[in-house]
Amino acid sequence: MTEQHRFGTVVSPITCHAWNKDKTQIAISPNNHEVHIYQRSGSDWKPLDVLNQHDLRVMGIDWGPNTNRIVTCAADRNAYVWTLDKDKKWKPTLVLLRINRAATCVKWSPNENKFAVGSGARLISVCYFESENDWWVSKHIKKPIRSTVTTLDWHPNNVLLVAGSTDFKVRIFSAYIKDIEKTPEPTPWGSKMPLGHLLAEFANSNAGGGWVQSVSFSPDGNKVCWVAHDSTINVADATRGNAVFKLRTEFLPFLSCTWITNKSIVAAGHSCIPVLYTLNDNGQLVFTAKLDTSQKKESGGLPL
Repeated sequence: MTEQHRFGTVVSPITCHAWNKDKTQIAISPNNHEVHIYQRSGSDWKPLDVLNQHDLRVMGIDWGPNTNRIVTCAADRNAYVWTLDKDKKWKPTLVLLRINRAATCVKWSPNENKFAVGSGARLISVCYFESENDWWVSKHIKKPIRSTVTTLDWHPNNVLLVAGSTDFKVRIFSAYIKDIEKTPEPTPWGSKMPLGHLLAEFANSNAGGGWVQSVSFSPDGNKVCWVAHDSTINVADATRGNAVFKLRTEFLPFLSCTWITNKSIVAAGHSCIPVLYTLNDNGQLVFTAKLDTSQKKESGGLPL
């Protein structure tokens, strides 16, 4: 059953959002330079705080469930890590992204000791805390990215990073930071993992296809799903020689995808309905169900 939430008097589009660990709070950006924090109160949501350090539109928000830190990025080419102080106020720390174009997306790693920021500068900033200088610094992943990075997701091992971009490509990189991590174990995607090493690259289609809207690693880390603007959903499987399984759907383009099991994916987008897909024994994608079963009615009262 679909649950609808309303946040105060916000009338602008919500362009990005993130939940806290127990889903009692949410951070949203109403299509401007601010991030609004709301607290659930019964069936309503009450405003708690406004994070207004950015100068231009906020493009990405992620909320670390374990550290309770929020990271934001914006078109002003900056990112901030927000920490809740003893007075229950969010305090920002500037991140040195070193980019000359808008930051477009951001994602905490599973261990929350680093995060990745995609940008229009055709690179990914992998950011971590440098305790000696008490600030967040970044290292860049550049080649062979040729366009704006639109979406990111981390492998469960906290090292591999998958990125989708507007050059119609999905790429898996190593985001290993030797200053803060031990040497990673080999994975089905590969064993050599210096920072920026390209482990796999997938074209959305032989003819180019649409730009990539969302990427997601499976819970076991052996598969990657992505959705693109050509109304397709795709899965690459490292245990099958990086084979790619593509399904062209009947829906409008999806904007997001996430794994709920190692064989089940939920995607949603411009059709305004979440859709469940599963992988069969041959690795092929199969449409399973529309998850929103609410009925629309015509003026005569008959369900559509």
